[in-house]
Amino acid sequence: MTVRSILDEKGYDVQTIRPDATLREAVEVLAEKRIGAIVVTDAERRVVGILSERDCVRVIGNDGPGRLDDTVATVMTSKVVTADGNETVHQVMEHMTAGRFRHLPVVQGGKLLGIISIGDVVKHRLAEMERESHAMREYIMST
Repeated sequence: MTVRSILDEKGYDVQTIRPDATLREAVEVLAEKRIGAIVVTDAERRVVGILSERDCVRVIGNDGPGRLDDTVATVMTSKVVTADGNETVHQVMEHMTAGRFRHLPVVQGGKLLGIISIGDVVKHRLAEMERESHAMREYIMST
């Protein structure tokens, strides 16, 4: 199973924000859309960063609500690990576990294609395991 199969099922819609937007704007999008991260892109839809709710909580907790007027670029993670559509679910799980992050932008040809979360990966993996289990039961019953 590949990243593309997850995106085919969940969809390719992804929330983005400009690096010059304020942290306040980003927090409003995160809250309104009920999402855990937002991808920071440039005008050509290239990934330049990612901002998670953890990033927001950390900076506001450490420095106070005055930071809400800072730009996203000052808070975002700029060294973003990405995946391409051909990577396997297993490879993505390894990236997320090793990097201790829950959201992974999917890039193709240098442009943002979608985003997957650890929840998407787990859901996909559980469905795969259920299909395998069902096939095994069918095989056992047929012999």
